[in-house]
Amino acid sequence: MSKTVGVLGGMGPAATLDFFAKVLERTRAKTDQDHLRLIIDNNPSVPDRNAAVAGLGPSPGPMLAAMAQGLERAGADVLVMVCNAAHAYEEDVRSATALPFISIVAETVRSTLERAPKARTVGVLASSGCLDAGLYETAFAAHRVRTVVPEGAAREAFMELLYRIKAGDTGDAVRREMLELAEGLLRSGAEALVAGCTEVPLVLAAEDLSVPLVASTDALVTATLAYARGERALLAEAPKGTP
Repeated sequence: MSKTVGVLGGMGPAATLDFFAKVLERTRAKTDQDHLRLIIDNNPSVPDRNAAVAGLGPSPGPMLAAMAQGLERAGADVLVMVCNAAHAYEEDVRSATALPFISIVAETVRSTLERAPKARTVGVLASSGCLDAGLYETAFAAHRVRTVVPEGAAREAFMELLYRIKAGDTGDAVRREMLELAEGLLRSGAEALVAGCTEVPLVLAAEDLSVPLVASTDALVTATLAYARGERALLAEAPKGTP
């Protein structure tokens, strides 16, 4: 029997919905009973991860831990978290229960190395919290891969786009501006790109770019399906950044 997946979600809700939709889409199901059981805690009240990493707001760690415990009580066998920046507080989740945890960061790095094995420089489109915590920089450095990220005005532009997407704006202007930021990373030497924020795949697609684009949501979906069905073991714990 497949394992029951507990989802720490709501960061933001549209990204969680995207994850759920992709799990359904990619499940080889002929009947309802062929689908995975997912228990989703769509909790948008989790404190802002970007503010917390910057020291400008409360830590989301305690609430994430409580969500993990609630999912365990509800019957989850494994946990996933549909937010990259929240992985700066991954240890709070891991410490809260004995359940295995699938890291979106570790799985995205795995997918990138598989998709672009010769890439020595990877561009990462991610929020300020994710970047300041060094999540992808640390994880890729373990494989001797350099990362390039939006900096200065480009980072500010990314954060503005991120909150527009969270507010429901996925129109042409947002898509065009996100593509411009992605192309900026290509000019900085990126040989592959990571959508290291779960809102990015809502406005940027692989066909938009001339290099491989690895969406963290897709990497997490792949790992979730494989692990829940017993087709893959968990990766070793990802190297930690510094919240």
